[in-house]
Amino acid sequence: MDAIIKATASVRNTEAELARDIHAVRRQETMTKGICLIFLALALLGCSARDTAKRYPMQGEVRALDPAAKTATISAGKIGDWMEPMTMEYPVKPDSELAKLHVGDHLEAVVVVEGEKYYVTGVRVVSKP
Repeated sequence: MDAIIKATASVRNTEAELARDIHAVRRQETMTKGICLIFLALALLGCSARDTAKRYPMQGEVRALDPAAKTATISAGKIGDWMEPMTMEYPVKPDSELAKLHVGDHLEAVVVVEGEKYYVTGVRVVSKP
């Protein structure tokens, strides 16, 4: 009879251990899923951050060039909902776009605005001085 009682107690202990193990595995699975969801959300946020740049068509006249600073001072008309007509210095990217320009050129281009930063690209000289 003692052997049966010991065997029953042993089975109960094994069942309790098994239940704890199952609970631990389920908890681990839940944590793993949560971490995967966090990484997925961060990856999606990273992808959408790249798409925040706005592009505006620009027309203007080159007033000055600074090849060392890679900028052009351009007197431009209104630029979409971003800028009223004014003369200001614009970074020009890439260098090959800046090389197209000369003081007095009338141009059409694209202004790319990313938060507080902006630059001119897609330069097309429409008339020379």
